[in-house]
Amino acid sequence: MAGCFVLLLVLFLSDSVVRIQSVGVGINYGQIANNLPSPSRVALLLQSLNITRVKLYDADPNVLLAFSNSNVDFIIGLGNEYIQNMTDPVKAQNWIQQHLQPHLPQTKITCITVGNEVFNSNDTQLMSYLLPAMQTVYHALVNLGLDKQVTVTTAHSLNILANSYPPSSGTFRPDFAEYIHPILNFHSQINSPFLINAYPYFAYKYNPNEVPLNYVLFQPNQGMTDPNTNLNYDNMLYAQIDAVYSAIKAMGHTDIQVRISETGWPSKGDADEVGATPENAGLYNGNLLQRIQEKQGTPANPSVPIDVYVFALFNEDLKPGPTSERNYGLFYPDGTPVYNIGLQGYLPVLTYSSGSNINVLSVFCLAIYVIAHFLYA
Repeated sequence: MAGCFVLLLVLFLSDSVVRIQSVGVGINYGQIANNLPSPSRVALLLQSLNITRVKLYDADPNVLLAFSNSNVDFIIGLGNEYIQNMTDPVKAQNWIQQHLQPHLPQTKITCITVGNEVFNSNDTQLMSYLLPAMQTVYHALVNLGLDKQVTVTTAHSLNILANSYPPSSGTFRPDFAEYIHPILNFHSQINSPFLINAYPYFAYKYNPNEVPLNYVLFQPNQGMTDPNTNLNYDNMLYAQIDAVYSAIKAMGHTDIQVRISETGWPSKGDADEVGATPENAGLYNGNLLQRIQEKQGTPANPSVPIDVYVFALFNEDLKPGPTSERNYGLFYPDGTPVYNIGLQGYLPVLTYSSGSNINVLSVFCLAIYVIAHFLYA
């Protein structure tokens, strides 16, 4: 029981306590690492953060079980390797019955992403399978009576745009039009969102002398005025969102919501990865969370609050590629923050046991934490 009192001491005295308040932000929970806490510990972490929206890249049963009877809303993923199989109605229904249905309704799953950034693959066969797979998964949900609570979509990178500047001139790449237009029709028919992975960091990394740092970090700046609409943009992310809306409108749709399924900023990078620092990551994510809390919309859609899933919850040590890829996390695997983003609330430093279930001590400590939180709030 002594561990619990140590936890309480940490709550009120430690420099690694982070102040966080409930905001309408989602988080990407990636698991390409060999040192992450168990899902049951992650459930405690997110509960302390008041984060209630999580996006997975798979349908990990250990995660979904750990969040049973919580108030967390999940997006689960079907990887690109599943897309061809998902065009088969029997295989699609079997997947749903094995990977989704057993967790309902105790775990809230409201969306399935079929594939991730398929148009980055240069695999035209995979591109041609994407919409049929999405349709087949949706029809399997209909057959099982789940389509009212679980929707279907896919996530794209900004590389699907041929033009993004100015935002009002946003268009999709012509070579993708034959795939994207029917996908938009599908979104319209079933009322599902269009997901974009948007990273202003990359624009700055590749053109640091041309892209103002304050513009990509939501810091005070003159911004950019769209010459066609006279709308002023004080940050790149909002310009990217509105460029996607323009591209969708150019294909005849004004009834589809754009959501940001990934955005973030790395806290560390290689020598040639300009701007990848804890300071910049803290400014980007901290300022973004502030705008989400204020329920801001973009200049072209001011009445529609931006809907964002931050990438990512943890640093992931096994991700391939440059150093930045392993350093997008808000937290280290031991539960301590990578940087302080100045939000309100208390996040205890968590210690982890080898077991995958929450033990009695953990539950007792959480109860003490909740009581202390309300007493000292």
